[in-house]
Amino acid sequence: MTRRFIHKLLIKDPQLQHLYTYSAKDLHNLLLLPLKNAEQFLADLHNDRLLTRMHQVLKPYELMTIFDRDYPFLLKAINDPPLVLFLAGQRQYLQNNPRLSVIGTRNPSRDAAHKVAFYLKPLIKEGWTIVSGLARGVDSFAHQVTVQEGGVTIAVLGSGFQHIYPKEHVTLFKNIVQTGLVITEYPPHIVAQKHHFPERNRLISGLSYGTLVIEAMERSGTLITVDQALDQGRQVYVAPGSPLIKQTHGCLRMIQDGAQLVVNADDLRFDWETVGKHLLAK
Repeated sequence: MTRRFIHKLLIKDPQLQHLYTYSAKDLHNLLLLPLKNAEQFLADLHNDRLLTRMHQVLKPYELMTIFDRDYPFLLKAINDPPLVLFLAGQRQYLQNNPRLSVIGTRNPSRDAAHKVAFYLKPLIKEGWTIVSGLARGVDSFAHQVTVQEGGVTIAVLGSGFQHIYPKEHVTLFKNIVQTGLVITEYPPHIVAQKHHFPERNRLISGLSYGTLVIEAMERSGTLITVDQALDQGRQVYVAPGSPLIKQTHGCLRMIQDGAQLVVNADDLRFDWETVGKHLLAK
């Protein structure tokens, strides 16, 4: 089932009152679902053993739907919000503000960890929540410094909880679950696929009023998240760097194209007071 199909289903049957009465032909005619897919969907829906097994898989985790009162306001405002989120950790942290997303290359320079600490430590001490994607490089630096400083970080996965990617971040994942929150739109048994990461990126930017780019090469997956943040009407901040380092070329290009250069944490504080709070007020 795709998100598009589920959206169509909810338009036809908002309370899902008729879901168990539909035939495969009904789903095919009403929602243009291929007949083979419709038959498989209904077979699974009426398979008690499968549903019981799924219930056991989900038992350690919490679920949040777009209809829940505590579904994050900023995330609901994006063009394609997830209908269901799987949560591990402290659910209430999705209500924390300000939330700042921090992203960057998976192959950082030697200065990247110091940059992350320089920008984030003052904000963490003031109670800011740091959002990132648990990827190698800049993402892991952002999560690690937040945990070390006793702050709150939210990690967004491109897989289910049973298949943490990359594998070397399993310990970091467990630490975040203890002190912060990990979320994903993929059920626990789902393995990371290449197309999951651009999908995940819209959640990283969508959860926060702004996104800080620490390092990015000129052709970088980081730029996908930047584009999504801009499409969502969110602030994009860029840490400057030396033109002699390839990991900063994307950042310098973004600044040249009009992205907001940040010198230190004060710039982020000022923008939160003047722009971020008003975004939430909408």
